[in-house]
Amino acid sequence: MKYQSPLSVHSTTSRRKFLQSLVVGGSLLAISSKFNLAKAALFAPAAPELSGNEFDLTIDYSPANFTGKPRIATTVNGSLPAPTLRWKEGETVTIRVTNKLREDTSIHWHGIILPNNMDGVPGLTFGGIAPGETFTYQFKVQQSGTYWYHSHSGFQEQTGLYGAIIIDPAQPEIYAVDRDYVVVLSDWTDEDPMRMLQKLRMQSDYYNETRPTLQDFLADVRKEGKSAALNKRQMWNEMRMNPTDIADISGKTYTYLINGASPIANWAGLFKAGETIRLRFVNAATQSFFDVRIPGLTLTVIATDGQAVVPMEVDEFRCGPGETYDVLVNPVENAYAVFAQAMDRSGYACATLATQAEMVAAVPPLDKAEWLSMDDMMGDMMSSEKAHHANAEYGANVDARVDTPRTNLDDPGVNLRDNGRKVLSYADLRSVHPPLDTRTPSREIELHLTGNMGRYLWSIDGVPFSQAMPIRFNAGERLRLVVVNDTMMSHPFHLHGMWSDLENDDSEFQVRKHTIVVQPAQRVSYLVSADALGRWALHCHLLYHMEAGMFREVVVA
Repeated sequence: MKYQSPLSVHSTTSRRKFLQSLVVGGSLLAISSKFNLAKAALFAPAAPELSGNEFDLTIDYSPANFTGKPRIATTVNGSLPAPTLRWKEGETVTIRVTNKLREDTSIHWHGIILPNNMDGVPGLTFGGIAPGETFTYQFKVQQSGTYWYHSHSGFQEQTGLYGAIIIDPAQPEIYAVDRDYVVVLSDWTDEDPMRMLQKLRMQSDYYNETRPTLQDFLADVRKEGKSAALNKRQMWNEMRMNPTDIADISGKTYTYLINGASPIANWAGLFKAGETIRLRFVNAATQSFFDVRIPGLTLTVIATDGQAVVPMEVDEFRCGPGETYDVLVNPVENAYAVFAQAMDRSGYACATLATQAEMVAAVPPLDKAEWLSMDDMMGDMMSSEKAHHANAEYGANVDARVDTPRTNLDDPGVNLRDNGRKVLSYADLRSVHPPLDTRTPSREIELHLTGNMGRYLWSIDGVPFSQAMPIRFNAGERLRLVVVNDTMMSHPFHLHGMWSDLENDDSEFQVRKHTIVVQPAQRVSYLVSADALGRWALHCHLLYHMEAGMFREVVVA
């Protein structure tokens, strides 16, 4: 899909890691470098909340300064994140979106079941919102839970156009809580996102500061012997892969945010000892997976992607771009750190839960980064010679293809294994409610997530979106989608307009989601009911991967 580039207002510069702006009352307010940053940490509220049935949202440019360098953000009603929208299940909402940008814009209602022409994907479900125009979204709310919304135009999501959605259920809530906080995770860059994509295409590991070094090789020689160390390097070279390439864009350029606040700004949620707090985590990041924990507190996971799950107590969970998780906590001490470290361990976002506004919790150190294992990289992955034949089969350059993918939903993923904490995995997630459609699938579609890291090419079945034919679902059918990840990176795979019922190894219903993370060399399967007519998007929710071709159109007819 061809997208418009965002307004180029950024320049590539080195950054000082301190904050010179705050989110005050939902507006971006530049402050002097002489401002007391210790006090600044006390005043960083979340985005404003708007509730009701009718909403007026204005998309515009706003000044922002997260790193000491003034930049321009793309905002909704002057807020980054955009205002939290609170709806009621069963009611009809009307949302008037006015575009004051100098380029087309859009809003996609992520995970919301709605008519095709309200989904908000330019070129697929509507024409986009031109500068100076207002588009009215109107649809009946058919679900409850935690969701979010974001631009589907160019790189506007990267520059700030994202916000949370809370949908109150028609029936009383299952869980009684004393406080309810939205926690929006995101990644900010001072660079022009289009320029970043160009850099990745020229050098895919441009932002990777943990590439294997001579010192790493010598350490392997001491540990494994010279022959084994040489064989390991030769294998990686033949596969044209890098065992440290966990994230395309790292803390080298990203500043990680919680509710629009950097770690120094330190967004704070207040509580009284003994209260039960619901935290609604939304990963609105463009490229970043976050591993979330609150040292000293048990997290009881009660929902994912807006869908209630059997409560599961954990110490930590991974949240991929596009996913949401609701957790309950019962704090008793004075202050706790909400700690969300990037999957590649290159940085973190953090906030505080505290009994008083001036309290700041101790932030734990980043975990040591691990290399991807052979299981991550291969399963039973093709050699470079076999990959050559896979290239010919796919019709595009790919690094490799997995012969025997792994199906272990109980694997939390790289940098979370055996870390001494109880870590959530997909095998732990079980929907409270049975599937809405209990029919046996009538057919199966297998899709391979493919890429060439050296050239930063991303595709499905080796074919980028610009060359791909639509995937066709028959209206009303129940089908199985099998997704095999032939790449070295995790991909949050998102189907618009329909639920994805994830299955376990025995083809039993596990959990209902709208975004499913597929790990390297992994195979997942999920059932879909083709109950939504029209054209829909199916894509990786890493924006740069989507932009580089990992996107397909699904036609239900």
